[in-house]
Amino acid sequence: MLGTIVGLVIIGLIAGFIARAVVPGKQHMGVGATILLGIVGSFIGGFLGKLLFGADAGNGFVQPSSWIGSIIGAIIALLIWISVSKRSAVRR
Repeated sequence: MLGTIVGLVIIGLIAGFIARAVVPGKQHMGVGATILLGIVGSFIGGFLGKLLFGADAGNGFVQPSSWIGSIIGAIIALLIWISVSKRSAVRR
């Protein structure tokens, strides 16, 4: 259980950092927000993987497909976050 949580935080940090490096522009996020971005990205990537490939897409924690899904999900979550934050800044 503790190993899963630590692994989730490490994958979240790496996926969030890669997503922030890939998406152009400056994102004002700390380390905690980057980890949260990666964790949310992992959930988005896992959901999209299940949707596209079904339940038999693989049952392992550390697989290249899960890392790629986490990074793609983190990029999607970051783009949504940037869009929402820009929209709220315009309304102020």
